[in-house]
Amino acid sequence: MFDTIISGATVVNADGEARADVGIKDGRVAAILTLGDAAEARTVVDATSCHLLPGLVDAHVHLREPGLTQKEDFDSGTRAAALGGVTSVLDMPTDDPWTATSEQLAEKMAMAKGRIHVDVGFQAVLSQDLSLLEGLLALRPVSLELFTADVPEVFRFDTIDAVAGMLKRLAGCDTLIGISPGDQSILEGSGLRNRAGDIAAFLASRPPLAEAGGVARAILAAAGTGARIHVRQVNSALGVSTWRRLRDMADVTVETTPQNLFFTAEDYTTAGANLKGSPPLRDARDVEALRLALSEGLIDIVATDHAPHSPAEKAATYAAFADIPGGTPGLQTLLPTMLKLVAEGVIALSDLVRMCARNPAERFGLGGSKGVIAPGYDADILVVDRRRTSVITDAEQASRAAYTPFDGWSIPARLTHVFLRGEEIVRDGAITAEAHGAVVARRA
Repeated sequence: MFDTIISGATVVNADGEARADVGIKDGRVAAILTLGDAAEARTVVDATSCHLLPGLVDAHVHLREPGLTQKEDFDSGTRAAALGGVTSVLDMPTDDPWTATSEQLAEKMAMAKGRIHVDVGFQAVLSQDLSLLEGLLALRPVSLELFTADVPEVFRFDTIDAVAGMLKRLAGCDTLIGISPGDQSILEGSGLRNRAGDIAAFLASRPPLAEAGGVARAILAAAGTGARIHVRQVNSALGVSTWRRLRDMADVTVETTPQNLFFTAEDYTTAGANLKGSPPLRDARDVEALRLALSEGLIDIVATDHAPHSPAEKAATYAAFADIPGGTPGLQTLLPTMLKLVAEGVIALSDLVRMCARNPAERFGLGGSKGVIAPGYDADILVVDRRRTSVITDAEQASRAAYTPFDGWSIPARLTHVFLRGEEIVRDGAITAEAHGAVVARRA
């Protein structure tokens, strides 16, 4: 007997769709059943004419704890994730303090237990202190993050020699290295050339050239060392073109974010602080290039870079546009914005699953448990009804940011149920279970 059967739906995986019932036992998918097969279960969920998707895996999230909990914390951030169908969150290390030592990583993991509504994997930051590596690797974080620009000097690897040196040190380690592309020399040079402090100055300080150079540097360094890397969000036509030409040289994947697929720098004039983040938004030609790359399968992962700030922080007055705290909330809107791209014909449902579930799970060491609806995998399952519509609103956001840049957008689908390891945690937009998410570590 199964614990639960979800019946009558179309199961969507990265490799296609099939109508089937799904049998769940002990928190995992136990069987994919032919529709109508005689089977017993304690609970039957009727999902007739709906689609079942694996729970999404967001590979780029800032939950802001410890130290920055006025912006977000484990409870509010993972509540937003659950409501949005993200059942696995991979948390970045840029809190206060940054997660740079094994002690800090262990403390963060312990702090999350009992307070998270979905599963959470943690990412640690690489610093100039190589003695920290062994302790970090022993805790099996889902990635180690390497920054090239716009961060404190102790965490900055701003030359190709520095990047290659660290990748060479890590090439034999069983881990993934996330690299945020940028160029510290352009950032500093732009600051000297343009002190206006306006939106144009901010855009000039982080141009497509800096991104493309960072992408090239990361790939070349990986090719020269044999390291496994993941390039953080790209959003320019030049960056995409560089990626297209060089990606086969190394073991490398790339991500972008939903905001970069919809908004341009012109939107700063109306949304201002609420859209300000890094890298900055580009122009319509860049959005078009990014969408084309998405359609062609050149983008491996779509993640949110969920980076909330308190409303007071965003609303404050700053001397320069660049000084506004950078980042927007996104966990609760990843699924609906991707469903909008499906409705627009940019991607298919199976592409959504590939980029937002299977690929991030496999790349960040959660393969075999997350990102696929198949026997043996965790029963992290979303029920999506494409016969209904939903509207994204500020009022429904669980993040402490208390807004979304997608407020008022109509989505031709509705998320009706979210299951985490076989237990229903969301139904019709409401949390239905106590927080029982698990801290997950890199498996392979």
